[in-house]
Amino acid sequence: MIPAVDAQENDVMRKPNSMKGLEDLGRVRLSQNFFLRDFLHSEIADFYRIPNIPEDPDLAIEAGKRLCEELLEPLEATFGRLHIRSGYRSPAVNRFGNENNLNCSTNASTAAHHIWDMRDFDGCMGAAVCIAVPWMIDHYHDESDWQRLAWWIHDHLPYASLCFFPKLWAFNIQWHERPKRVIQSYVSPRGILTKPGMANWEGDHAAFYKGFPAPTAPRVLKVMR
Repeated sequence: MIPAVDAQENDVMRKPNSMKGLEDLGRVRLSQNFFLRDFLHSEIADFYRIPNIPEDPDLAIEAGKRLCEELLEPLEATFGRLHIRSGYRSPAVNRFGNENNLNCSTNASTAAHHIWDMRDFDGCMGAAVCIAVPWMIDHYHDESDWQRLAWWIHDHLPYASLCFFPKLWAFNIQWHERPKRVIQSYVSPRGILTKPGMANWEGDHAAFYKGFPAPTAPRVLKVMR
């Protein structure tokens, strides 16, 4: 087993103030296949030269672990390698994106979503990432086929929210302490696919994802922090 970083479980991590510190933070292993560094890339941060570094690394790590262990690992174990589009956003990066119309919501709305190290209005922890699933792109081609994966996730994983986009059928998938389990889309059919209270929220949706790989449980790995 490869340790993530030489830190003990009860250590408090501070925001890095050096390149070496940022390297060490990036080596934190969140789950079997994911390290924190996988989620720190941001086109907004790179192009406008805004550091995308957690203000509260401990909170970002804890939320990121839950996202990876409970949602991303089962997806990757079943469908193969995932393509990470947008992961963690620092409050500064997200604020700049919102103020400059770069497809970012306000920091208050993005807390416990792309801003992993900021709790939401209710004090809850959460984390989200935008991913694409190459297996889906290789096997399906109709615009509305995103619903197949949406229903598979709904039936198999403890997601908090899903939001699908047109390019590559990329989607935001969120882990949250109090999951609302809402699925929405900017792809046809646009709008809310399901949420609690809708007639289609309950029951088995297996007909939508007939032919999908059988769910594969990821190997459980105890990681160091």
